[in-house]
Amino acid sequence: MASLNRGVSGTDFRNAHVDERETLLEHDSEPDEDMIFNRSSISDDDEIKVHKKIDSVKIQIREVTDVMRDNVQKVLERGERLEDLQLASDRLNFAGNEFRDAARRAQRRAWLQNIKSRLDHSVIFSVLDVVVLYLIGLSAVIAFIAAYIFTGSRWRTLFIIYKTLPRDITGAFRFLKVNFLLWYWEKRQFTVAKLFKRQAKSNPNKVALMYENQEWTYKQLDDFSDRLAYSVRTQPIKSGDSVALLMENHPEYIGIWLGLSKAGFVTALINTNLRKDVLIHSINAAECKAIIFGAEFKDAIDEIRTKIPNIILYQWSEDEKTPILKNAIDLKSLIARNSADSINIDISFGHPRDKLIYIYTSGTTGMPKAAVINNLRYMLISCGVYYMLDLRQTDRIYDSLPLYHSAGGIVGVGQALCTGVTVVLRKKFSASKFWDDCIQYECTVAQYIGEICRFLLSVPASPNDTNHKIRLMFGNGLRPQIWETFVKRFQIKQIGEFYGATEGNSNLVNIDNRVGAVGFIPKFAGRLYPVTLLRIDEETGEPIRRNGLCVPCKAGEPGIFVGKINPKKAVNDFSGYADKKESEKKILYDVFKKGDRVFNSGDILVMDELGYFYFKDRRGDTYRWKGENVATAEVEAVISNILSLKDAVVYGVEIPENEGKAGMVAIYDPENSLNLKELAEGIKKGLPSYARPLFIRVLSQLPLTGTFKLQKRDLQREGYDVTKDINCRDKRKIATFIRNLIR
Repeated sequence: MASLNRGVSGTDFRNAHVDERETLLEHDSEPDEDMIFNRSSISDDDEIKVHKKIDSVKIQIREVTDVMRDNVQKVLERGERLEDLQLASDRLNFAGNEFRDAARRAQRRAWLQNIKSRLDHSVIFSVLDVVVLYLIGLSAVIAFIAAYIFTGSRWRTLFIIYKTLPRDITGAFRFLKVNFLLWYWEKRQFTVAKLFKRQAKSNPNKVALMYENQEWTYKQLDDFSDRLAYSVRTQPIKSGDSVALLMENHPEYIGIWLGLSKAGFVTALINTNLRKDVLIHSINAAECKAIIFGAEFKDAIDEIRTKIPNIILYQWSEDEKTPILKNAIDLKSLIARNSADSINIDISFGHPRDKLIYIYTSGTTGMPKAAVINNLRYMLISCGVYYMLDLRQTDRIYDSLPLYHSAGGIVGVGQALCTGVTVVLRKKFSASKFWDDCIQYECTVAQYIGEICRFLLSVPASPNDTNHKIRLMFGNGLRPQIWETFVKRFQIKQIGEFYGATEGNSNLVNIDNRVGAVGFIPKFAGRLYPVTLLRIDEETGEPIRRNGLCVPCKAGEPGIFVGKINPKKAVNDFSGYADKKESEKKILYDVFKKGDRVFNSGDILVMDELGYFYFKDRRGDTYRWKGENVATAEVEAVISNILSLKDAVVYGVEIPENEGKAGMVAIYDPENSLNLKELAEGIKKGLPSYARPLFIRVLSQLPLTGTFKLQKRDLQREGYDVTKDINCRDKRKIATFIRNLIR
């Protein structure tokens, strides 16, 4: 099987020497990470050959693209029909045959190189380059011909192919590369701990993490996690148990859960903002047998420890003189008893689909749910970002996001653990220090989430706005209304906006700077990556069905975003939550055909004719008023811009004897500087009558989640009793404001 996967024929394999057969079937994968990401062990001659092959492939695919673009342009501009199309088809088919022949020659050369140098991974990837590009070129040919023969709007379809082909080729190539790597890792039984161990062996002295004035090399982080793994194995908890982790952002945070995974435990990453009943719920949701907490959360644990009497407590303290909570174990002292030199941790027992960590939903619509993240999903997210956004080994990523959340703890930290990129941590996000930090640590990439970009825009301009080296910022939550302003002010060359739920299998990423887009799907990639939008009933919010099956949306039509579940493929799998009942709530059955299943994201998106997706709203946040659906995210963006980027939360509230829900906006105004007249005029100009909020609440405190999302649940529950949070002297102004909007 291994020989066939490398393109080796049965005859070749039979003729190989016994030792060579063992090389093919049982090859040592020791150089794996170094070859794939760093290629530091490749000789100069091999490096030159690899680059020549890659350059050759790039030239070929560029020629194919040029042929397509030139001939479509002829058709569009001069109206020529069958002759030009046939010529384009012939030339593309010829290029496809060239790709096929090149792939066969490269496969043969790869096999010979394998026998000589025990599977040089750089050769595998050069072969993969050729094969992937051939497949993409062939798909483009098929799409091109089908567009002409089978569609009614031929010229528009051809124009779309002409506009999107370069994007689609780039995206498909990167996506297939990610799939190949995941397939390889799963076949070799890799886990996050095993991948990290490879990084530590290949680059022991490279800096993995930077934090304040500390630099943690891969060897230091590996040693720390080994010592922790050895220490906890002597404790009264058994392999497979869940351990809660409640700490601020520190390098030790990563070392602790990495060490727990080496010892066979599953770590539940607890939101540091949780207290009392919600904290207890989160600990119990993952069935934790122990909790590791930072000294800064000693009081929070002390409040609830009588309600969790059977859970073992471990306290981590930076300062050895810090008092230890009663009945808690000093984790730092426990680890200090063991020397890394005398420890040999066996991590061979782990499997790619074993549970690695639990990450909790933000709790914007209820109690947090513990989402299951297995090793393979962690590796998918990490290497997916690395390849899709074309990160580099020389990059430094600025990660000021909470490490208990998937954005900071997987998308960010995963680059250090799985792909060998240095990550800079910060204890807490600071808008005023953001660019200063990026300059100090010489970062080239930075992360954002939620409202962070708006917070950065609200800081007064300074020379450091453009004195940094940041070429790429990636994350989710950059609103289209401020996108171009943000890019222009801070001179960011690329924005990698992506979409995806922590637990979901339907993810998108914007790789070509399309303003406002959260990603795209090529026209020919439906089977390769089966995600789509489904029509929903505007009254109930449920998917519309015909003959028992759901109805896909057309271009420009908003719908609920779903992804087909296929447990055999890492990119299409859905591991769900610790609570199986909650998992079932996210699954739709009989969607495309009888018996299939899809993950229901619960989010409303819209796709344009070019295949770009745009986030519209969360299904629970959209409300209906005057017979129209109101997307709260769009209303919030308009009002925030009117108020010079003040925070605004929009939601629907029920009014007795009225159908639907009326709009209400809560505005953060601690200085009591709100100009209601200016707000009313701006809303009238910027929003249709049905989308204008009829109620306003002024807040002195901002209800944000730990991941910088605006909290709506409590505000919706309180409804339109505005007297709770507003000065009495403003009541008359509010009444006038509402009357003006109703008119």
